[in-house]
Amino acid sequence: MNKKDYNYLNNLIDRNTKREKNIYQLSPNSFSNKDMIEGIKVLLSKKITMSNIVKKFEKEFAKFIGSKYALMVNSGSSANLLATFAMINPMKKNKLKPGDECLIPSLCWSTSLWPIVQAGLKPKFVDVDPKTLNVSLKNLEKKISKKTKAMVVVNILGNSTDMQKLKKLINKHKIKLIEDNCESLGSKFKNKYLGSFGEFGTFSFYYSHQITSGEGGMIACNDKKNYKIIYSLRSHGWDRGINNNNNDFNFINSGFNLRPTEVSAAIGYNQFKKLNYFKKIRSLNRKKIISKIKNSKKWKNQFTFINSNKNVKPSWFGLPILINKKYLNKKNKFLSYLNRNGIETRPIISGNFLNQPSIKLYKLNTKKEFFRGAQEIQNRGFFIGIHVKEITNKQLKLLENKLLKISEI
Repeated sequence: MNKKDYNYLNNLIDRNTKREKNIYQLSPNSFSNKDMIEGIKVLLSKKITMSNIVKKFEKEFAKFIGSKYALMVNSGSSANLLATFAMINPMKKNKLKPGDECLIPSLCWSTSLWPIVQAGLKPKFVDVDPKTLNVSLKNLEKKISKKTKAMVVVNILGNSTDMQKLKKLINKHKIKLIEDNCESLGSKFKNKYLGSFGEFGTFSFYYSHQITSGEGGMIACNDKKNYKIIYSLRSHGWDRGINNNNNDFNFINSGFNLRPTEVSAAIGYNQFKKLNYFKKIRSLNRKKIISKIKNSKKWKNQFTFINSNKNVKPSWFGLPILINKKYLNKKNKFLSYLNRNGIETRPIISGNFLNQPSIKLYKLNTKKEFFRGAQEIQNRGFFIGIHVKEITNKQLKLLENKLLKISEI
């Protein structure tokens, strides 16, 4: 693309970009003009289906994370689906069997859980620690039984549990690990990237995440046989592009169609090159928000802020906040006030997932087990966004005035 065409597109995007004013969004537009132009280049080439840009992104992503292989898919949810179905696949040595128990934190996203059910495994919920939002290792140890064969650990909002202790515990019991790292791209535990501790690590590039391709995701692994399984499952079960044969319609497995497009890969790859910068700005903004609130004259210890766990170097997703006991009876009225007055909020993930109607529909908690940590997070918690552009003094003042209004509601 020549300079004249580039400048024309750049100006056109500027003219058509809506500027939001006087609100603090959960996820403001983080796309740069260059992100969009990279996508437009693909459209202009008319080669929009999965091809060389996807492969380039996969190669660079694997190198960055420290895994041998990475496979791009159309969402982080699809990455979770592939990882789980690879665990039960006939091609996999020591595959999981129907009815095998799979541990999962009670604070999770829908598509962290449902692939377990869809694959014929039995989910077994584990409580979480309200101080970190992540899985409680004490409760985890209690939940392990002879039937426990796998675990999906979910790294929450850029934070994680003690991965060293977790690995030691599951290795002791020969439990297979899938690491749902959709919310924590760029976070490290002891200088090792989250998403590289399990047999599979999954990542999301949805609009609100550390980087975005609009929709998209990645799955990482180190074992070549595992890679071949997810590669074939991604595209109909065929082996096109991975095995040397002259038959493009050679089906070696069952499969889905979870392929990304070149357009999403082009946008995502351009964002990926800015990940460390985004990570730095998010961390800076988080510190500024917490400092502004705690140093305010209106500060009366209304909230508890979640800090990173020991040995975690976080890549923050959002700013989770717990309302302290004195103000807890005002929560619903307070959140309604914030959203009416320009500060968008949401629950921490989906709250205690055991409270969701679908749990009753699928009879996943017939014993009515109570998860104290997850319930505390649901009762006390909410979160606001952390942006990839440096926060302004006007935004900080808005957050200070509106958040600390809880004392007056």
